[in-house]
Formats: sequence, structure tokens, C-alpha cells
Amino acid sequence: MTKSKLLEMHNVGIVVESLDKAVSFFEEIGLTLEGRMVVAGEWAGQVTGLGNQEVEIAMMVTPDGHTRLELSKFLSPKTIADHRTAPVNSLGYLRIMFRVDNLDELLSRLTKYGAKIVGEVVQFENIYRLCYIRGVEGLLIGLAEQLGSQTATDILENT
Repeated sequence: MTKSKLLEMHNVGIVVESLDKAVSFFEEIGLTLEGRMVVAGEWAGQVTGLGNQEVEIAMMVTPDGHTRLELSKFLSPKTIADHRTAPVNSLGYLRIMFRVDNLDELLSRLTKYGAKIVGEVVQFENIYRLCYIRGVEGLLIGLAEQLGSQTATDILENT
């Protein structure tokens, strides 16, 4: 039998309270709404282990078309836990990091969505300016502006 191989990372899923607010926020960052629908029924619950469920999802896609963010609002069963405002050193979901082309301009636009910088905007060598923000619904988002042609991956590969 041929060993299965990874083909791509398709999406990351985040559960939110307001799909409309989350879609608007991630559109402001630069993702595009690819589609929106309700997924319901026992078959869906067989995948998640929740039994009969009803979830409204919005699939967002990055400009390069390679990566997606699936935003979900559970209609039933209701959500039972909230980890959105946990600090960065918590177990489980940490954050999503986006590479952007003008960090300061984007930060000024995201403030109208209630985004707040967690610490400071810092510079990592001559490679990135970056920060963490608490975005819509308290989600932890990383934003990085690449300064030159070298990336953090380049550094890791040369160590």
C-alpha cells in the first residue's frame, strides 16, 4: 500500500458569536468571502462528535487562494466553552498569523473593529515588523510586515 502524503493545508476553523462581524473583520485584513452556508444534520455531527448539529459557516480565502479560514457559528448545539481571551501561552489554539504589506495602515483600519495591540509592534532583525492584536470577539491575531526578501524560514533553514 502506498503511504498517504500531505497535499496542502486547506483551512483553519474558528467558532465565533457573530458571523457578520467576523467576516467584516477578516475582509478588512484582506481575506475574501468564498461562500456562506448552513451545515446541518446528523452526518455533520458524526464528523465532529456532537451528534445532530446546525452550524452556519463562512469560508474566507487568502488573496493567493491557497489558505482558507472557516468561521463557524453554532446554532445547535450551543457553544459550551470560551477560550478566545486566553493568553498566548495557553494550551490549544494560539493565534493565526497573517503577512501584510503595510502594518501601520492596517492597524489604523482595524481599530474601528475594536482591535487592540496586545503588546507592542516590534521589529525582528531586518526581516519583519510584527505584533499580536485582539481582534473581533477577542480573537488573537498575529500581523507581520516583511521588510526585505529574507524570511524567518530562511533563517531556520540556515541554522
